[in-house]
Amino acid sequence: MDDPAQLRLGAPVGMVDGPVEQLRIVEALLFAAAQPLDEAALAERLPRGADLRALLTTLQAFYAPRGVNLVRVAGKWAFRTAQDLSFLLHRETTDERKLSRAALETLAIVAYHQPVTRAEIEEIRGVTVAKGTIDLLMETGWLRIRGRRKVPGRPVTFGTTPAFLEHFGLEAIGDLPGLDDLKAAGMLDGRLPPGFRIPIPNDDVALRDDEEPDDGELDFGLAPAPERDAP
Repeated sequence: MDDPAQLRLGAPVGMVDGPVEQLRIVEALLFAAAQPLDEAALAERLPRGADLRALLTTLQAFYAPRGVNLVRVAGKWAFRTAQDLSFLLHRETTDERKLSRAALETLAIVAYHQPVTRAEIEEIRGVTVAKGTIDLLMETGWLRIRGRRKVPGRPVTFGTTPAFLEHFGLEAIGDLPGLDDLKAAGMLDGRLPPGFRIPIPNDDVALRDDEEPDDGELDFGLAPAPERDAP
């Protein structure tokens, strides 16, 4: 394939045979898609031998200074409004429900500690987690049931979803801020206990050795509990 840097979307098709048409195909697919597309879906619509990565790199560079940018989130590609112009579309966005502090803390614990059970979330937070909090996060599509822990009672384990990555603009779960990032943002003070650390997040879909598939049986770990979430 020709050097992507030499291609121009505005060039007549006859000037650069093949790659320009492929660029137009990828561009059209991404614009028309209601959801981000993975590379496999894009490759299906291209001629055999097309260099998809080079095409995406070219489109990304072309749209970088424009009002919409080509970005990669959760391993998929999509056009998104340039961040510096997002305020212009504020009135066009749907109304959003503000998550409670309890929900935000629960979401953060699952993101960093997954797979994690409700009891483990409560141990980390130091307060009972209301069933409604987990239900809300699952309704948003940000949390999912992974499986069950191999312990008495077989409580379900929770993990994050691709929708979580897409909403927060993350390409992978490893892009979550680490300890130094949180300190720099002022979210952690300098009086942390000795040995304090933030786990390396991992959202691998494969079950761990201490997990087993969920068979839909009654889960006592999710039985309704007193609503004692911190505000």
